[in-house]
Amino acid sequence: MSEHATKAIPTTAESEVDRWNELAIEWSERVHKFHLGAEPAEQRPSRPLVEILSPVNQSANGVASEYERMGRRPVSAGLEERARSLGVELEHVGLTPGTVLHNVELRSMSEPMVQLVRDALLERKVVFFRDQHLDPDEQVECGRRFGTLDAFPFGHPGGNPYVLEIVHGDQSPGTENAWHTDVAWMERPSLGSIAQATHCPPYGGDTLFSDSYAAYQGLAPELRDRIDGLHSICDYRHMLVGRGTASLPDEMAAELAEVFAFGVSHPLVRTHPETGRPTLYLTGVLHRPGSLHNPVTGEQLEPEESEAIVAELDRQHSRHEYQCRFSWEAGSVAFWDNRAVQHYAVSDYYPEHRVLRRVTISGDRPYRDKAWEAQVAASAGRG
Repeated sequence: MSEHATKAIPTTAESEVDRWNELAIEWSERVHKFHLGAEPAEQRPSRPLVEILSPVNQSANGVASEYERMGRRPVSAGLEERARSLGVELEHVGLTPGTVLHNVELRSMSEPMVQLVRDALLERKVVFFRDQHLDPDEQVECGRRFGTLDAFPFGHPGGNPYVLEIVHGDQSPGTENAWHTDVAWMERPSLGSIAQATHCPPYGGDTLFSDSYAAYQGLAPELRDRIDGLHSICDYRHMLVGRGTASLPDEMAAELAEVFAFGVSHPLVRTHPETGRPTLYLTGVLHRPGSLHNPVTGEQLEPEESEAIVAELDRQHSRHEYQCRFSWEAGSVAFWDNRAVQHYAVSDYYPEHRVLRRVTISGDRPYRDKAWEAQVAASAGRG
């Protein structure tokens, strides 16, 4: 190129881009000034949370409402102080759900430590522990510190009849990759589950947990009104079919149904029996299609509306705003409240090997008590 060459003349397209950017910069300044207003930000009156977030971002509204209810802090001051006095370090992995409790030895907890873990579970919905390495009997004894246990009739017992081994590998891909609460098909579903990883794949195999309080708060108000009082039929029969050589023969399935009835009715919104707060309670994979009904009024929804509502509710826990994610290591333990979270085991490690051992703590029958919920909300300054 000649030393006297001049700058290339912009093409028409380049000129249009330059003009666009000039206008965009000018308008970004004008819009920013408009949003700031005449008063400095610190002098403008604060607006209620619902005005800031809803209806623009209903998911953010749900998690922000739950965090507001929590006092805009991960745990209460009292729990934080008790943890400090017991030498427990709290590592929060999500805004509203999920905390790792460090310096806890699950096989030899004092009564104050048991109470701390129980209270942390109620506040954080799911708690985690590292480097525990419990044998099956020790895991059972740990579970019994928090209540009686339920045996599981459909899985592989793991060295103790109250332990379920969840084993996946090259001949058994992971199947728990759907949002659910454990044993929701029972008349009295599990209070909570305590799972320990004994073998982890080199990559993947995480479990996601989603806050059912926030998921309920994040529903559009008109949907909350529509599902008020509605129940779903939870049915375990899908676990008996479609598993190739593992499918049960018809006669065994029929005999099983005589022992454990097909189908129990649970509310879509349940009152947590210890906190008195409403949570979204629907396990879509256990929902019997077209079964939404109101047991008080006798209303039976049309199948089309029933499935549209279930599809929308089933999506709710999948919204990332409500979630935390836990990466397992051998010896890691997760203790989750089935009344307050749903979980999803990510099946992204096939054909690698993954083994978890789980015990489940007995719960009670789900119910809805709106009067108690109102009292709890009022006592928290939200009524």
